Amino acid sequence: MQSGIFTISLDFELLWGIFDKVGTRYKPDYFSNTRAVIPKMLDLFGQNEISVTWATVGMLFAENEEEWKSYSPAFQPSYRNKNLSAYEWAKTHGIHPEVHFAPELIREILSTPFQELGSHTYAHYYTLMRGQSPEQFRQDLKATQKIAEDKFGVRLKSLVFPRNHINELYLGICLEEGYEFVRGNPKNWFWQETQHESFEKKLFRSADCFFQVGGKSTFSLEEVREYDNEPLILPASRILRPYTNGNPLFNKVRLLRILDEMEYAAKNKEVYHLWWHPHNFGNSPEVSILELKQIVSHFSHLKSKYGMVSLHMEKLGNQIKNSKVALEI
Repeated sequence: MQSGIFTISLDFELLWGIFDKVGTRYKPDYFSNTRAVIPKMLDLFGQNEISVTWATVGMLFAENEEEWKSYSPAFQPSYRNKNLSAYEWAKTHGIHPEVHFAPELIREILSTPFQELGSHTYAHYYTLMRGQSPEQFRQDLKATQKIAEDKFGVRLKSLVFPRNHINELYLGICLEEGYEFVRGNPKNWFWQETQHESFEKKLFRSADCFFQVGGKSTFSLEEVREYDNEPLILPASRILRPYTNGNPLFNKVRLLRILDEMEYAAKNKEVYHLWWHPHNFGNSPEVSILELKQIVSHFSHLKSKYGMVSLHMEKLGNQIKNSKVALEI
């Protein structure tokens, strides 16, 4: 009998994920806090049997600048706006290992039970930005798979598009390069076409974190459709937004909304897919971990009361595929 499913996917990127927004203005403590909090997150997940997909920027796999260069593809994204290129940024500002490489954390992820190592592309690749091409995207995916296999002996199966820029024309390339599962955006209109941002979209997304302004965030296995020659798209439900200092009421309401949605999924035997960036914990790591503990504790309650299970993206995708095969027999 089908149970409710709790899925977590994390966009692990460090500075590679925000270099084009903050430049050199980033705070070193923000990323040192992030590096320190990730093992605590892993301990919490491992001890409580929480399955998590760590969609990781491939550049983080490298030990040093020499190795980073050796795995970087020769055919790199030719964005019209060069400020979007991780390679151009590195040429101008240099490489800083503390914010650009994290192989020791990759090893911790792989050694922690119930964790899946996934991809966030090699160079935080933007598939909807002008100037880049399908072949450049393919080379980026190949670079990620190669460094993952060479250094860690794994073949990655789950992919999260950076900035949630999902180029549907590139989905076939994802499958051809080994990615069977891709995280999709929530189905509400304010999560569509994220490359075209507007004040209205941002306002509705922010409001939806506190009270319902769109459709329900959960989904059934039957709602996920399979298409030939494409990976399975696993919709996201909710982003766990960063803890905000000085706004205790906002933080309480934001967290309660997540807990309520989890309970709805458990009761109705649907999927709840929560995501965030590990660096979202960088400003308030202690309080953020306390919030995560509340989420994990609530899952344990729902597991005991309703039989809810925790599945990372690969396991969720395989369950959906298997359920569809069973219906066809």
